[in-house]
Amino acid sequence: MSTPQPAASSPTLQIVSIVFFTFISFLCVGLPIAVLPGYVHDDMGYGSVMAGVVISTQYLSTLLSRPMSGSLADRLGPKCAVIYGLASCGLSGVLTLLSTSLAQFPLASLALLLGGRVLLGIGQGLVGTGSISWGVGLVGAENMARVISFNGIASYGAVAIGAPLGVVMVDGLGLWSIGALIALLCAAALLLAWPKRPAPIVQGERLPFTNVFLRIAPNGTALALGSIGFGTLATFVTLYYADLGWSGAAWCLTAFGCAFIGARLLFVSSIKRLGGYRVAIICLAVESLGLFLLWAAPTPWLALAGAALTGFGLSLVYPALGVEAVSRIPAASRSSALGAYAVFFDLALGIAGPLMGAIAGGAGFAATFLVAALMAVAGVLLSLWLLRDESRT
Repeated sequence: MSTPQPAASSPTLQIVSIVFFTFISFLCVGLPIAVLPGYVHDDMGYGSVMAGVVISTQYLSTLLSRPMSGSLADRLGPKCAVIYGLASCGLSGVLTLLSTSLAQFPLASLALLLGGRVLLGIGQGLVGTGSISWGVGLVGAENMARVISFNGIASYGAVAIGAPLGVVMVDGLGLWSIGALIALLCAAALLLAWPKRPAPIVQGERLPFTNVFLRIAPNGTALALGSIGFGTLATFVTLYYADLGWSGAAWCLTAFGCAFIGARLLFVSSIKRLGGYRVAIICLAVESLGLFLLWAAPTPWLALAGAALTGFGLSLVYPALGVEAVSRIPAASRSSALGAYAVFFDLALGIAGPLMGAIAGGAGFAATFLVAALMAVAGVLLSLWLLRDESRT
């Protein structure tokens, strides 16, 4: 798609220059996430169910488009996937802008808004999968753990910045500014991505997505068992604090995020040194301790410590199990493997809300953290089995 350029001066710079596009796509996700529910419910006059549908449409479209994202990146190259993804995210901003301009026609406005959410979900999946494959293609499979780790930092950091920025923009300018900024950000990112050096398209055996999915399913299941802890914390910690009469629940999310990012920056090299399964076992055990502490904490400070331990533990689970999962798949189907692996993370976040909501309704909010801790323990046991199975082959 362009003339190859000289490589960046170091693998880290090359990785950062690519995961920047993940940052942009997740900034587009974060900007509207805190304001759309209120807009749909209050300004457009639809109920809480439709407000939830507008948000979940993006996640559902990402999940359903994972096979397409991986296949496209494998066949046409990961740079192409990133460019298509950024274009899709940019179009979502245009549709959001059009939706706000037709606020006097609620049905048309809602249809445009939903269309924009679908495009945003597809674009986010393309950029996320494409960026990892692009980065690995440039710096080598031996640096895959670093690429996945930096990509995750870009994702979480972008949402953390985008959500409050979106609220400030809507309060000061109106919702139209969100759509306009998304479109402008993606246009600028496209201009930056177009001349960048593409990763070579790997030739060789390309497995059907179903085969890829089944091969990485054990690793993906272990990932899901750990990721439910994050979904539980993000969804229910505020209600848990309120139920106990505590204040400062938001600091739990801050502690989780700081510990998560810090651990990824400091200890990502341990995956290459110790092996993915060993690191996953240690991390899932630490996460389970954090969730047990959240469940049993007698004071807000201990709950805060539990949230930090949870973030520290979960930090390397995704890259550690991901490196091992992708190693099971031919290099020509690497992007499909990354897409299939991400499905399990999507599913974990998707089921955490309704599953833990049902548990909270029957046994209280504290029980959600107990169940999440037990799931993390199950992830430890599964990872131990995977390590034992690997040692036999």
